[in-house]
Amino acid sequence: MTAPTSPARDPRPTRDRPDDDPYLWLEEVDGQEALAWVEARNAETLARFADAAVARDRETVRAILDRPDRIPMVGRRGDRLYNVWKDAQNPRGLWRRTDAASYRAGQPAWEVLLDLDALATQEGEDWIWAGADMIPRDRDRALIKLSRGGGDATVLREFDLTTLSFVADGFVLPEAKGGATWLDRDTLLLSSALGAGMATRAGYPRTVRLWTRGTDPLAAPVLFETAPANMGVWAGVERHDGHERIVVAERTGFFDALMHLGDRTGLHTRLDVPSDAEIHLHRDGLAIRPRTPWNVGGRTYGADTVLVARLSAFLAGDRTVTVLWQPGERTALQDIFWSNGRLVIGVLDDLAPVFEVHVPEGAGWRRETLPGLPGVGSVSVWPLDNDPDEADGELLAVIQDPVTPPTLLDIPPVLAAPSVLRTMPSSFDATGLTVTRHAAISEDGERIPYVQVGPAGETGEAPVHLSAYGGFKVSVLPTYKAVLGKLWLEPGGTAVVANIRGGGEYGTRWHEAGRREGKALAHADFAAVAADLVARGVTRPGRIAAEGGSNGGLLIANMLTRYPERFGALFCTIPLIDMRRYAKLLAGSSWIAEYGDPDDPADWRFLGAISAYHVAEAGRPYPPILIATSRRDDRVHPGHARKMAAKLHALGYPAAFYEPAAGGHGYGKDSAETAAFMALGFGFLRQSIGWRPGAGDRDAT
Repeated sequence: MTAPTSPARDPRPTRDRPDDDPYLWLEEVDGQEALAWVEARNAETLARFADAAVARDRETVRAILDRPDRIPMVGRRGDRLYNVWKDAQNPRGLWRRTDAASYRAGQPAWEVLLDLDALATQEGEDWIWAGADMIPRDRDRALIKLSRGGGDATVLREFDLTTLSFVADGFVLPEAKGGATWLDRDTLLLSSALGAGMATRAGYPRTVRLWTRGTDPLAAPVLFETAPANMGVWAGVERHDGHERIVVAERTGFFDALMHLGDRTGLHTRLDVPSDAEIHLHRDGLAIRPRTPWNVGGRTYGADTVLVARLSAFLAGDRTVTVLWQPGERTALQDIFWSNGRLVIGVLDDLAPVFEVHVPEGAGWRRETLPGLPGVGSVSVWPLDNDPDEADGELLAVIQDPVTPPTLLDIPPVLAAPSVLRTMPSSFDATGLTVTRHAAISEDGERIPYVQVGPAGETGEAPVHLSAYGGFKVSVLPTYKAVLGKLWLEPGGTAVVANIRGGGEYGTRWHEAGRREGKALAHADFAAVAADLVARGVTRPGRIAAEGGSNGGLLIANMLTRYPERFGALFCTIPLIDMRRYAKLLAGSSWIAEYGDPDDPADWRFLGAISAYHVAEAGRPYPPILIATSRRDDRVHPGHARKMAAKLHALGYPAAFYEPAAGGHGYGKDSAETAAFMALGFGFLRQSIGWRPGAGDRDAT
């Protein structure tokens, strides 16, 4: 891609003039001028890249997403298993249930509870399923959450599971972020941003209210309130042996929260633990995972140590805690949850999955390892029961790796060897593909692991799809990606997933190294992996196609501006890009703990360096880029993508842009929209690196 000479005066925003922004009008999501610009850019992109191959891929992807032999994932409530199912005939989905016996036999007798497609047609709304909360014990009523177009904000409506209809005079909550849960048949615990002054700066709920049937939710008495500058509050209810406990998490920042306990008369107790600690309550059990070293009871415990105590004793002032698990240099905690009085701990041991179960025994704890799970690939474990207060200890697990499709396992409460419930058939031909692990050396000497999948042998010409995330302590594990396998691996390509800093693959230290000032270093990690692929003889820069979404979209935008010479094409999806205004847009202020505060001059000094919207300049050898977002994304504002594309166009770079009208913070509200988004992305990447599988595979750049 060539670039023009910079004009004499450039009014576009730069790092030195961050507030000189001529594209603010593109932040008007449904503004007439903005939408006209979007539709024009969509038409240009589709005309340039949506060829016959993309059309074929779109149908292929849709068939994969809608295939009838997918695993129907279930959660148990009482003696029934519940599932939300989408396919070609039901693109919005069916909420349904079955009995355990028929599900285990492989022939579930499904009872449809709610048909979302029929509901959307009947009401003329773009309804997308967003979840259900069932009344405990009786289970004859549910609070159903419906999203318009896939956004985070939802409408809440009471549903009768006996008549299979919405309750005419039932609980109804207009569209807002947040939700509600049952206290009893006529009372809800409401944590919603609905109403004047009820939303935090980030748009999340700032109050917890007691909402009684038949009353105005806006007039419901406030049980708890947080400051508008905080991220938000979330409320839940725990029940055991006839006792009810209200739990409120007051999130003061993305990684900091205060835990309050109480009842319907108020929140009377705040847990005396550090605000950055992760807390798990269950009956009289308290599990704590500090994010930073914590001195308690005369001892100091390191970050990510798993500590347990009796909640009643802790509330009475006893600070005796027991260490159940401690991290190592390459051993990282991934997950903690209670199940029927036992604590399950998920660990990555140098990226190998391990799951432990800690069982109370006398005055101590007995440690067991979950049997029958592989030590390679990706393993996920969770309770079968949706209601933790009624869980009997039965667990579900999914195992997979990049060339082996997922298998659903059932682990009985006695923790015997698991049984296979379902195995998903292969979606692509993995013949000849090998999975290997490697490490690149980043600019500060840190080893950055990555997983490579592709044909054996190095040709120096491999078309490589490279991806990563690198933020919010999210671990990227080697999973089976059916669409990537079908459209990239099966035709002969190579796929690479990089475990860059900012993620959680090696615990809090790995995240901390890629947070705030370290975000630029996380981006350098990704560029180092691209360089290592070339150094190892796998490929060359012009054959590397990189993709990332959300926080990964910020990563890809920085590859464009900071390391353009290392890539042949970039696919930047639902991205965060304008780091000057991100905290003012939608949920952006909730991410200040991850990125820094752009209004703080000290923070802007490092944020400005990774704000690709301000760093982009004329005269650079930028590779082709497709920037794609969603109009109904109410988490990461679509203005990020729009403004970046507009600036690049003004600089003379023909950046491609794509924005469907729905989808939320994702690629589409149904399989058809998701398939169109993904097929266009893969088609753009293939065309831009000159890879035409089955057509001579010559480099056209």
